[in-house]
Amino acid sequence: MVHATYPFTQSSTFDMLGLYFAKGTHRLLKRLVFISIGLLLVVAFGVAALWIDMQRFAHRPAGPNAPRIVTVTSGEAFSTLATKLKKKGIISSVWRFKLIARVNGDDTRLKAGEYELAATMPPVQILDILVTGKVLLHRIVVPEGFTLAQVAAQIAHSGVADAAAFETLAKDPALITEFGLAGSNLEGYLFPDTYYFPRNVPARTLIETMVRRFEEQFPPQWKQRAEELGMTVHQVVTLASIIEKETGDPSERALIASVFHNRLKKKMRLQSDPTVIYGIAQFDGNITRRHLNTPTPFNTYQIGGLPPGPIANPGKASIEATLYPAQTRFLYFVSKTNGTHHFSTSLKEHNRAVRKYQLRRKTP
Repeated sequence: MVHATYPFTQSSTFDMLGLYFAKGTHRLLKRLVFISIGLLLVVAFGVAALWIDMQRFAHRPAGPNAPRIVTVTSGEAFSTLATKLKKKGIISSVWRFKLIARVNGDDTRLKAGEYELAATMPPVQILDILVTGKVLLHRIVVPEGFTLAQVAAQIAHSGVADAAAFETLAKDPALITEFGLAGSNLEGYLFPDTYYFPRNVPARTLIETMVRRFEEQFPPQWKQRAEELGMTVHQVVTLASIIEKETGDPSERALIASVFHNRLKKKMRLQSDPTVIYGIAQFDGNITRRHLNTPTPFNTYQIGGLPPGPIANPGKASIEATLYPAQTRFLYFVSKTNGTHHFSTSLKEHNRAVRKYQLRRKTP
């Protein structure tokens, strides 16, 4: 049988080659797809692993170390801070800490200040503290009866501000006028209380806070009561400061207040030892007759009426006792050396009490 033959043309050759290359390209594309998918899976796995690692780092404390004080200076580089935290044992990884801060944008939002940080805090909490400026606050206790100088010393001891700067500003006439207060300084108006301030706080902030606290504690009805007594607020605070310094037993405040009110009404000198002490530049703790006889603007043995201003910063109880004294006829009191006093209505009775309690002698 004769088979028909077809001529082998150039066109058919190209068709066969095209088919061959088409099959090769298809195989290559399939390989590339598989490789790409593989790479994507690897990348995805890596990203997932990194994300899990960062989540664990961000929410897991570095360890049980005790809190450390960390100071962030203005303009400090985040990398410098991260290294500092690592050296103090507060974080376990610098690069992880920097990465989570960069992702959240926290690395450019640090607040300068002094912080108390611990390895027991997870990094996300540490960043929140640094970004929101939750700085370490120092406790300052101003007891009733502290003087301006003692308050300044207390502030310096706490490390939040300079004592000299505080005292100087507290004597600034412009600031006193701004507060609408009388006197040559803010003695009497630095209200006794417990305060919390960050380190390096401006002296003005300290003073404003204490004076505002005084204003909060001196309600309008007290101002009205002062007017009823024929006294200014400054006079009330001045007398309250004397009562504060004279009071040992809180239950006697109103009685001591009554003595001074009664003496003022009779135009008797107040003869209060604390006023003498306040006027002594370098008091050594031992008041003498020479001190009593030395004239100063505050020596109520030598001057009539009230001194020119408070001799300390009185608390609320002493101010209240000044405004609402007990109704008595007492004109004298003497310490019984146990924190309480003996009160008398006459000089004769008072002298007997002095002999009994101060001179340690019994009455004849």
